[in-house]
Amino acid sequence: MQNKVTKLILYCDGGARGNPGPAAIGFIIYVIGKEGELEELARRGETIGETTNNVAEYRALIAALETAAMFRPDVVEVRLDSELIGKQMRGVYRVKDKDLQKLFVQAKQREMKLKRVVYTLIPRALNKEADKEVNRALDGVT
Repeated sequence: MQNKVTKLILYCDGGARGNPGPAAIGFIIYVIGKEGELEELARRGETIGETTNNVAEYRALIAALETAAMFRPDVVEVRLDSELIGKQMRGVYRVKDKDLQKLFVQAKQREMKLKRVVYTLIPRALNKEADKEVNRALDGVT
């Protein structure tokens, strides 16, 4: 690991086959290298049992933020394709669902352990690597 990590780029995704159904999380964490290229620091995909897509998205975010905190970055840019989760985390949408409220609080607690977190909504097509981790995990059990 570098001496000082200024900024991490974090791609995360969660999904369920069926909604609810077998679910998994996936994320990849990058640091910006000396030449401006992204260098992978961490990657994870794992099943999380039976749940909904939205719960899987939140669980992916929580796991990714926990891992990012180990690098002690100044800034974490979270790139995700879930409009609901992204806008709830930015305070644009209220969290009405009771199950998601608990996960939202957990995500905010992880966020508070970091200096600065920025959420960027991206098209699904730009989140392919995190999606691959979700599907690899699901393919191992379904």
